[in-house]
Amino acid sequence: MAKSKLEYIWLDGYKPTQSLRSKTKIEGDFSGNLDDCPMWSFDGSSTEQAAGGSSDCLLKPVYICPDPQRKNAYLVMCEVLNADGTPHATNGRATIEDDDNDFWFGFEQEYFLYDIQTNKPLGFPEEGEPAPQGPYYCSVGANNAFGRNIIEEHLDVCLDAGLNVEGINAEVAPGQWEFQIFAKGAREAGDQIWVARYLLERIGESYDVAINWHCKPLGVDADWNGSGMHANFSNSVLRTAGNKETYDAICQSFAPADRIKAHIDVYGADNHLRLTGKHETQSIDQFSYGISDRGASIRIPIATVQRGWKGWLEDRRPNSAADPYKVAAEIIKTVKMAEVPA
Repeated sequence: MAKSKLEYIWLDGYKPTQSLRSKTKIEGDFSGNLDDCPMWSFDGSSTEQAAGGSSDCLLKPVYICPDPQRKNAYLVMCEVLNADGTPHATNGRATIEDDDNDFWFGFEQEYFLYDIQTNKPLGFPEEGEPAPQGPYYCSVGANNAFGRNIIEEHLDVCLDAGLNVEGINAEVAPGQWEFQIFAKGAREAGDQIWVARYLLERIGESYDVAINWHCKPLGVDADWNGSGMHANFSNSVLRTAGNKETYDAICQSFAPADRIKAHIDVYGADNHLRLTGKHETQSIDQFSYGISDRGASIRIPIATVQRGWKGWLEDRRPNSAADPYKVAAEIIKTVKMAEVPA
């Protein structure tokens, strides 16, 4: 009887930033279908998700893809449930209200590759600083691009797994990179981002390289852009609007103070270090939007305008460590609040 390795992946309960956890389940004659992935459980007292006296938490499989790094293997993204089957408090995926998958998301995931020996980004000298920001963005060559072997391996593995990666590029600092993932449906977009993060973490193990998801790992005083996870989003209204007034109404629905707070609360820890009004950001306590404006909270892409106001928006505030499930859930909620002209 053929046996398959199913790597069950979930998010723990650590605060302010959840981490990935996983363990392997062996199944005989497994079909490869999500519906045939059994529910499983884990010790929530070891992940900050339960007390020791009542420690069982449930793993509900929600997304599956091949695991290209192992033989006869699959990656299974899971939601965490309480023992009674209700969503656990740490389950951001369960908060998404997008039952018809009308919302499409494209996340731009930035991150740093850190040498675990020096605790510095790849390409940073052991003493002092590298040359200032400028030559590294979309760069090529050993003087400017660092860790390409890792990110190329990650790209190949993601594509072999069937993830919808739409591109990669070197970012503005040495050792900083980005990948982009798009999906029709908020839940699947989040699933794919988390699986891609998991694969990158696992690849880093082979190179003694840690993946640093912090939004400003070099410090607030460093003259480097931080790391974001820009959220490009649309629904049928945005994709078919055909007028500027609709876009204005939706953007303005993000402007009230209570909405700003609701979004910032889930856009990643320490975002005040990144959203300073400098380095292509708006200040954390302000809201703005504009066409092709990378210093705004929400950018209206020029392609949307050129298509006759039919397209998408980009929320530039989510940071690199944010949970894409929670980011998507809040964006959906706010867009649905908009008073769109008839």
